[in-house]
Amino acid sequence: MSTFSRYPPRLQEAIVSRLGWTHLRPVQEMASEALLDGKNALILAPTAGGKTEAAIFPLLARMMAEPVQGLRMLYIAPLKALLNNQRDRLGEYTEMVGLRRFLWHGDIKPSRKEEFKRDPAEILMTTPESLEVMLLSARVAHPRLFRELRYVVIDEIHAFAGLDRGAHLMSVLERICRHATHDVQRAGLSATVGNPAHILRWMQGSSNRTGTVIDPPKRPTPKDIRIHLHESIPSMARRASGLALGKKSLFFCQSRSLTESIADRMRNRGTDVFVHHSSVSPEERAAAEERFQGGTNMAIVCTSTLELGIDVGDLDRVLQANAPSTVSAFLQRLGRTGRREGQRANTTFFCEDPETLLQAIAIVELARENWVEPVPESTRCWPVLVHQLFALTLQFGAISKERCWEILSAVPDFSGIAVQEFEALVAHLIDKEYLYASAGLLSLGDEAERIYGSKNFLELYSVFTSPQLYTIKTEAGYLLGTLEQDFVDKLVEEMSSFLLSGRAWTVIHVNHADRAVRVKPAPRGKEPSWGGFAPQILGYEICRKIKRIITGDDPIPYIDEPAQAQLAAIRDDLGPLLRGTGPHIQIETKRALWWTFAGGRINHTLRYGLEIQLNAKVVADNFRIKIEGSGIVSETLPALIGNMARKCFWEERENRESILAALPNYRLSKFQPALPEVYAAEMVGRYLLDVEGAAAFAETFCFRFPRSRGGGGCDGCACAEA
Repeated sequence: MSTFSRYPPRLQEAIVSRLGWTHLRPVQEMASEALLDGKNALILAPTAGGKTEAAIFPLLARMMAEPVQGLRMLYIAPLKALLNNQRDRLGEYTEMVGLRRFLWHGDIKPSRKEEFKRDPAEILMTTPESLEVMLLSARVAHPRLFRELRYVVIDEIHAFAGLDRGAHLMSVLERICRHATHDVQRAGLSATVGNPAHILRWMQGSSNRTGTVIDPPKRPTPKDIRIHLHESIPSMARRASGLALGKKSLFFCQSRSLTESIADRMRNRGTDVFVHHSSVSPEERAAAEERFQGGTNMAIVCTSTLELGIDVGDLDRVLQANAPSTVSAFLQRLGRTGRREGQRANTTFFCEDPETLLQAIAIVELARENWVEPVPESTRCWPVLVHQLFALTLQFGAISKERCWEILSAVPDFSGIAVQEFEALVAHLIDKEYLYASAGLLSLGDEAERIYGSKNFLELYSVFTSPQLYTIKTEAGYLLGTLEQDFVDKLVEEMSSFLLSGRAWTVIHVNHADRAVRVKPAPRGKEPSWGGFAPQILGYEICRKIKRIITGDDPIPYIDEPAQAQLAAIRDDLGPLLRGTGPHIQIETKRALWWTFAGGRINHTLRYGLEIQLNAKVVADNFRIKIEGSGIVSETLPALIGNMARKCFWEERENRESILAALPNYRLSKFQPALPEVYAAEMVGRYLLDVEGAAAFAETFCFRFPRSRGGGGCDGCACAEA
C-alpha cells in the first residue's frame, strides 16, 4: 500500500486536485515512510528528481497532525537564489493545507521581518548566514521563536558537507536546537554522493533519532556525451554558438574570467547570451533566470552558480568549457538536461589543451562506472571554531569557556578537537586580545572588534572571506556587478575597457572613497581578473583514471578527431613509460620527472618529503613531480621514495616542522589570522597535503626496489611492526 494513504485527507486531495498528481515517485514513497515514522533521512535523487516533495509532503503531514502555533520547520539552502527559486513552490504547498511559509534573507525588507517576528509562519526559508544574524540580534526572542521547532530540511546538503559553511551550518543548528523542546527531525536533500552514510551521521549532529539513507534504484538512461578539442577560446565560442542556435543552453566555465571571455565571443551569433556568476549583480542574474525560463534560442554562460538546483526551466543542452574538477559537479550539470519526454541528458565539452581533454574523459568514464567522490570528513575545523567563539560572545555578551565547549563540542566538525586544544586556543585568543576574560567569562576583545566589528559586526555573520569590492554601475545608475580592488587599481579613466556581464564597458570615473566605478558601453574590452591563490586540486581517483586511459588502448567513441589524434599522441609518448614497473621517472639533464598521477594533495605531500631529503627545487602538480638540480640520477630516487613510505618519516618532529614551515601562506579563511600558527599551518596542510595517502602511495613501490636501496617499508625502525 502506498504511503500516500498515511497523508491527511486534505493533503491527499490537494496533491491530486491542485497538483494533478496520480502517484508518488519511488523516492517520495520511501522518504515519506521514513519521515512519517520520525526518522532523520538523507534523500538522494538527481536534479528534478522530486527530492523537495519527498521531504516536504510527509513533514507537512506531520505538522497537520500536531496543530501547534509558531515556527515549526526550517528550510535551509546554500544560496539566496535557490530560496527565491523555491519560494512559490513551497508557498503553494503550504497554502493548500492552510499553513504559511516566510522567506528570510538579506534582500527581504526589515518591515517584513518584523511582521514575521510578531507572528511567525510555520515554515522559515533561509540560509545559515541569516540564521546567524537572527541569533546575534537582540531583537529576536530566540527561546520563544524556536521553542516549537520540530523539523529541519537542508537542501543541496552536499554543498555544505565537508566545508567551512557546513561546520557553520551545524554550529548554528546546534545553538538553535538548544531552544527547541523536541529532538528536531532532520532531512537532507542531495544529488548522488560517494559516502551518503557519512553525510547522514554528520547531518544528525546531536539528534538521537534513527537515521536512514533514501536512495532508490535509478533506471539507467542513455546519455549524449561529446568532447571536442579546440585550439583557442574564439574557436570554442564559435562551435558552441552553432550548437546553441535555436536551443536553450547552459554553458559552464571554470572561472569568471573565462565566462566573460566566452560570452563576449558568443554575442551577435544568432543566440541571446546572458552571464551568470558571483560578480554579476543579483539583479542581472535574476533577469537572466527569468528571461531564460520563458524563452528559446538563448544561452546562459555561467560558473558553478547555476550548478545547484536553481530551476531555469527545461534545457536542451549543457555545454562545458574544459572540465569540472569532480565527477559530482559533472553529474549535477548533466542532470540539468533530459527532463522532457524523449530527451536525453547531454553534455558537450570544449577542451583547450591535452590536460583538460584527459580530465574530461576520466570524469565521464568514472561516471559511467557509477563512481562519485566521497564528501570529505571534517573534524578539526579551526576557523569556524574561532568564528563561533566570537559569535557566542557577541550573542550572550559574556559567556564561560565551559559553556562554549558544551555547545560547540556537539558539532561533528569539531569532534576531532580535544578539550585541551580548545583551551589552548582560548588562551591564545585572550593573549592576542581577540577575546577578553573577566570573572570566568569571555567577551569579544579589542582586536576582534577592530578587525570584525565594522558595519555592526557584518563580518561575523558568515564564514566567507569577503574581498574589497567595487560596485560597477552604468551612467544611468544600473548595477552591473562587482570587481575586486586589485583589478580596479589598474583601470584608467576614459581609457580602460573591460568585460562584465558578457559586455564591454569603458571606465568613466573611479570613486575610491565610495568604492564605485561608473562605466559606459564600449566596442571591446579585456577579461577582468579576480582573486585566486590556491591551485586546482584534482582527486586521486580522477588522476589514476587518467593514467589508465593513457596506458590503455580502448577507443573513446565520444571524442572528436582532433581529440582522438591528441589522445593517440599522448599514448605513444607516455604510454610505454607508464606501463613499466616501479616509479615512472624520466631523467633529463639536471631534471627528473616523476609521473605519479596521484592527484594534487598526494603530490604536494611527496614534494615536501623530497625537499627535506634533497638539495633541489621540487615542483608538483596533479600528475607529476618535477625535481631540478645537479646530481639527480635514477638510482637515488627509489631510496628517497622508500623513506617516504615509512610512517616514522612523516612523524619525525624535525620533518613535520620543516613541512609546516614550508607551506605557502594561503589565506583560506578570514579567521585564519586569529589562529595559533600551528593550527593555521594545520589548516593549510589539510587543504594541500595527504600524508597518509602519500605514504601509502610511496609504499606501493617499495617492494619493487632492492633492499639496499631503502625500499621495503620500515625495516629496522620502530614503526616496522605498526
